Amino acid sequence: MGDGGREDGTATIARAGRPLAGIACLIAGSFVLTLTDAAAKWLTARYPTGEIVSLRAAVVIVIMVVVVAARRRLPMLRIHDLRGQVARGLLACASTMLYIAALGTLPLADAIALAFVSPMFITALAGPMLGEPVGWRRWSAVVVGFLGVLLVLRPGSTAFQAAALFTIASSLCGAMRDVTTRRISRTETSLAILFMSNVAMLVGGMTSLVQGWVMPTLLDAAVLAGSAVLIGTGHYLHIEAFRLAEAAVVAPFKYMSLLWATLFGWLFFGHFPDHGVWAGASVIIASGLYIAHRERRRAVARLPAERRR
Repeated sequence: MGDGGREDGTATIARAGRPLAGIACLIAGSFVLTLTDAAAKWLTARYPTGEIVSLRAAVVIVIMVVVVAARRRLPMLRIHDLRGQVARGLLACASTMLYIAALGTLPLADAIALAFVSPMFITALAGPMLGEPVGWRRWSAVVVGFLGVLLVLRPGSTAFQAAALFTIASSLCGAMRDVTTRRISRTETSLAILFMSNVAMLVGGMTSLVQGWVMPTLLDAAVLAGSAVLIGTGHYLHIEAFRLAEAAVVAPFKYMSLLWATLFGWLFFGHFPDHGVWAGASVIIASGLYIAHRERRRAVARLPAERRR
């Protein structure tokens, strides 16, 4: 799953094309994005959260401008809904900063397991923010998913960490970001949305530098730049996955992030999830998969009869 800057593509309904290629893209994309989470966690030991967010966003902005200018597609960055773009950018910035702040304390697998609550928040927000009806089945999945969160958090026990609440808050901001994306995508291009999100993260990260600025070493600067490139690569692979195959085929494989997080957490930080995290993550994932299944059924039901054949 990873940081709050990630987009959820499970709402996309695509025709079956190359399912194995789509699955491979999603697994590879999850690997890459989880690796960037591990890099962010490694950097939090030495650098303020705002510095990590702003420097990473600056690299993405430079790359985007160079690529878009080289392809003569600068009009694709034009803004039509400034208010919506600003709102989404602020939510993306808040989601990313909260998630990276949580990574500084939480084991990587715990943070990613809790980040999987985003589909539940999107379901809860679809009614008040988009006017979409939410039936009792999806509300039941939200309640079950919340029970999974409690299994991971274990409030009142010695295993509870307050930083876990940052991850929950990050997922809430991320869900609001994704719902806002649905609203503004009618007038805004994907490139414009991605560009403005990174501008917001650059500015938001810099405003938080009252904590201080630490000059990056050459190694850390390379890690920052590399992780920015990998974030773009990971998102591209996710987009390709949902283009190559139906969402119902590839969506379950996004939960491979938890396995990658367990591997990286053990290799780099000596952390391994306990039974409570595995149990809670299983419940959260089951809830998320059911919500995705119900979303797909609703989307298919809205298609004309000839397109369902």
